[in-house]
Parts: sequence; C-alpha cells; structure tokens
Amino acid sequence: QVQLVESGGGLVQAGGSLRVSCAASGRHIHTYALGWFRQAPGKERESVAIISWRGSNTYYSDSVKGRFTISRDIAKNTVYLQMNTLKPEDTAVYYCAVGPWPLRLINVNAWGQGTLVTVSP
Repeated sequence: QVQLVESGGGLVQAGGSLRVSCAASGRHIHTYALGWFRQAPGKERESVAIISWRGSNTYYSDSVKGRFTISRDIAKNTVYLQMNTLKPEDTAVYYCAVGPWPLRLINVNAWGQGTLVTVSP
C-alpha cells in the first residue's frame, strides 16, 4: 500500500514562486515513477510533471515547461515541484501520484489528498 502526503500549497501572486512536496511511503516505492497532476475548477485533471524512479527521466506538460521543475530525493522518499513565474491559470488543486513509468492518468496506482495552489493576478 502506497501513501502520498502533499504539502506546500498556498496563495501567491502572479510571477511568484512556490514549492510543493510529496512524501511517499510504502512497498516498492523506489521502483515507481512519481508525478504531479492538477485539476482546476470545472476542468479535467491533467498531467503537469513526472519523474522516473531514479530521477533520470522527466516529463513536463507544455504549459509548465521552462517554469516548473520536478525533482525527487530518494533517501527521503520525497518528490518536489518547484513552480516559478506562476500564472493565474496555474491555479488548481495539485495532486501527487505514483505508478509505473511513463506515468499517466490511466495507470496511476495511488493519489495524494491534493494541495491547493492559488495564483492571484
């Protein structure tokens, strides 16, 4: 059983930065990819950034490429999402997820509870 606990969401002005974290626990966690998805009000959940279990492979959606950075600390079983140059359209609930690489909505094994990120104009 894998458990994911997010932290670090909040309110930030446009152009600002925020980092969200996800602490993972459970069997075989080191063999899984970890990722961040987000869901804005009235919209479908979408992939934001994914990182392979060793951290050697990453994926970013076009909307965040160049502004967000995903990383993981294997020793701490934690994945981070550094978000820079935030825009109001980044406002959403951000969910941590785990599953096989390449991680997609259809093959997520477990979700975190979500953390709200709000970007004001």
